[in-house]
Amino acid sequence: MARRPLPRILSSGSAQIARSREIARTAADSATDVLHPLITVTRGLRKLAATARAKWAATPKERRGPTLFLVAACVLVVALVPYGPLLALVTLMGAAAWKGRERPVVRTGPDDAEIARLKGLYEALVPYLSVPDDPAPLFAHGGDWSGAFGEYAFDEDGRLTRLRIAYPPYFTDGEPAARARIEQLLHAKSGRGREYLFDWDEEGNRLVMSVLPPLPTTIAAQRFVTVQGETVLGFTDADAVQRTVPVLASDGTEDAPAVVWRTGPRSTEPHLLAVGQPGSGTTSLLRSLALQALPHGDVLIIEGGGTGEYACLTGRTGVLAVECGLSGALASLEWAAHETERRLIAANRARQAGHPAPEDTRRPLWILLDRPSILGHLAAADGRPDPQELLQVPLRHGRAAQVTVVVAEQFDSVDTLSETVRGHTRARVVLGPAAPEQIEWVLGAAPHTTPTPQVPPGRGYARLGAGEVLRLQVPATPDPYDDATSETHRQAVLDLLPERRTAVDATVAAGTPMTASTSITASTSITAGTAEGAADIVTADTLPTAKAIGTVPGSAPDPDTAPTPRYEPDHGPAPRHAPVAAEG
Repeated sequence: MARRPLPRILSSGSAQIARSREIARTAADSATDVLHPLITVTRGLRKLAATARAKWAATPKERRGPTLFLVAACVLVVALVPYGPLLALVTLMGAAAWKGRERPVVRTGPDDAEIARLKGLYEALVPYLSVPDDPAPLFAHGGDWSGAFGEYAFDEDGRLTRLRIAYPPYFTDGEPAARARIEQLLHAKSGRGREYLFDWDEEGNRLVMSVLPPLPTTIAAQRFVTVQGETVLGFTDADAVQRTVPVLASDGTEDAPAVVWRTGPRSTEPHLLAVGQPGSGTTSLLRSLALQALPHGDVLIIEGGGTGEYACLTGRTGVLAVECGLSGALASLEWAAHETERRLIAANRARQAGHPAPEDTRRPLWILLDRPSILGHLAAADGRPDPQELLQVPLRHGRAAQVTVVVAEQFDSVDTLSETVRGHTRARVVLGPAAPEQIEWVLGAAPHTTPTPQVPPGRGYARLGAGEVLRLQVPATPDPYDDATSETHRQAVLDLLPERRTAVDATVAAGTPMTASTSITASTSITAGTAEGAADIVTADTLPTAKAIGTVPGSAPDPDTAPTPRYEPDHGPAPRHAPVAAEG
């Protein structure tokens, strides 16, 4: 049986319906274009009415009467002014049109390029965060990246600035090697040349990667608001420490988060070791520490490099010596060992007698040793003891004697440091570009960020004892005598330097005898003699002080060429820091 064709009205009905819809859509678009100003004004009037209603609801009841009276008075004034109602109507329409305008659509999701970057990162993490036996893997090739990446942000260049990753519970996030693989992969895929912070949440199986802003380099050397026994090593991130220090930067005064190092009898990390590459800023760190220590104590500086980086401190009040030669360094460190013993003996005698410790034993003494490896090499070639051996007493007993030792060395010579130096310097600083393995070897723990290959001078990491590894930016403390130093930084350092006093004037003013090392000022006296001569020096409690005669001012005598110094009694007042021989 043949089929009958459908009626004409039924076969052509769908085409007529589609044509009618197209006509209606075109008419609606045309009407929208024509009535767009009216729609905009209506939308604005609705928003203005909602704003007025909210303002009226938020007005307290006791103030609604005066507000209503003020509005009525304004309406009356507008009605009485010529052309007032017309101007009021035009103003209202303009405000409604501005309020009801169409605002640009805010993009709430990633664009195509960002989606492609997230997909590529997701596929790169699949071999590290998945296992074949997982029935419902969170990471799988061709899987949905939105389930693993819960939060993300991009910069103007389309690179990731923040990413929150959810990883499966069986991932070994407690192993440093497993963490390092993930951090290295994220660092490589997200863009090199930036410093990333990785925050692992083992309890919630979450990893947050964020890009850290660079630390400010505009803070120069200045008087920091600290008490005696506190020293500012530098500045770090705001969420890394709980203390801020008011500082004067190039753009005004601000509160900067500071890494404060506490020294003295109650310090758990009384000595510091700074390691870096050439030009990384370790010498600037030692200059900054010296300028902060001078108002409260005495400073003894030993420069192994002999480049004159500490010439601005020579002869200043409170600076005991700035030694660059091997003989002067050995004599100064020998005196420092005897001074530490003298302080311990004096404090012990005072405690046994029921008296407070003498004042000269409570004044801090800082020993700053820059590049001891060079002095050790010269000492080995000359058959003399290594200067690091003379640091054993100050390092072991310095905390009780108010003696602080700071050693700065470069990476290529850090293996020459003695076990005593490395064992007692529990406060550590690493400056300049360095590999993560080098940073972990010096600090004892790996940083939570990715070091960048190029950093400004004074940028690095710090760790005080067993604390967290912190990013660090040392205050700009350059050599003021360097021609490459800016005028602002030069003047900042010069303003912090104490007044200059020659060795002769200081000796005459204090009434103390001159010794073999004339660069030591009135606050100390060093005798560059033999070990037997140094052991014969005693305090004023027992015998008169001894004076070295026949020495050459400016440097310690050479034992191979210079004659043995003679000692004769001097009945004048004893020096304040005269070394004392050990009892027994």
